[in-house]
Formats: sequence, structure tokens, C-alpha cells
Amino acid sequence: MREYWLEVGFGGGEHAAWQAEHHRDVGLIAAEVFVNGIASLLGHIKAKGLANIRIYPEDVRQLLPQLPPHCLSRVFVLFPDPWPKSRHAERRFIHDVNLDMLSPLMRPGAELRIGTDDETYKAWAQEVMAGREDFVIATLDPSVKPEDWPATRYETKARREGRAPIFLSYRRSSA
Repeated sequence: MREYWLEVGFGGGEHAAWQAEHHRDVGLIAAEVFVNGIASLLGHIKAKGLANIRIYPEDVRQLLPQLPPHCLSRVFVLFPDPWPKSRHAERRFIHDVNLDMLSPLMRPGAELRIGTDDETYKAWAQEVMAGREDFVIATLDPSVKPEDWPATRYETKARREGRAPIFLSYRRSSA
């Protein structure tokens, strides 16, 4: 494989399958704890004949310490559970504790993509990422989704319900 990507919490697997199908020279690790999501992604893998995707069916925070430094060139955190209550903020994936584990695994220049439609999570993610010296913002307009960012079922649901998603992209700096 040319490089390795990680999708944290792939939901129904639409995005992970699309990325694996359109980037067959990239190894994609797809992490999800929910059985229905895993079953859905397995269906996509079979239907599309994908050989470059591996499923991690546990909490990705258990996998991160097992990965070698600088092994990831792209990470996706798309429409995660926003844990909207303040007392649950430590459960949000975009959090300094998780980013401290993730950052050393990303090559300098690697991309972290974050998508959300939740207003609380939007503000949280932007605030947390603004305080990081190891990531620099690469998004010019967060309302514009990059062409190689297919819709997830959660993005589609958000749009249908009138919520505007944002699409954030950060580059791993050499700091």
C-alpha cells in the first residue's frame, strides 16, 4: 500500500467504502463499535470487491497505541456523536487527550478531516483545534465539501432536517 488512512466511527460505512473503492492503493482502517454499522460496511466491501480495507470493531482508542509513529496520512472523524452536554465533553473524539494519541501517528502534512452538523460540536472542534500547535487549519470555507468527500448517511439526514454541516480540514504540522 502507498499509504494508510483511518476512519474513526464509520457509521454505515458509505464513506469508508467510497474511499477504499476510489483509492485502491491506500490501506484504509475503519473503526466502529456498532454491529449494524460493521454489517453495513461488510456489505459494501463484498459488493465492491474491496481488498484494501480492514475493520477494527472496537473503540479506536485501544488501537491507537498499537500503531507505529507517522503511519497515517489521512484521518476522518465524520459526524461523530456530539455528546452535547457539557458534562460529557470529555467523551468527544476531538479532544486533546485523543489528539495527543493521534498526532504522533500522523505524518507531517497528513490531513485530519472533521465533519459535523451539530452546533455544539462545531464550536468545540474549532476551539480545540485552534489550540493545537501540531495541526494547522487547511479549510478555506467550512461550508464547502471537498470533491473527494462523499456524503455519509448522517450528512444526508442533517441536510434533510435543515442542519448545515461544516467540513474542516487540518494538516499535521512538523511541530
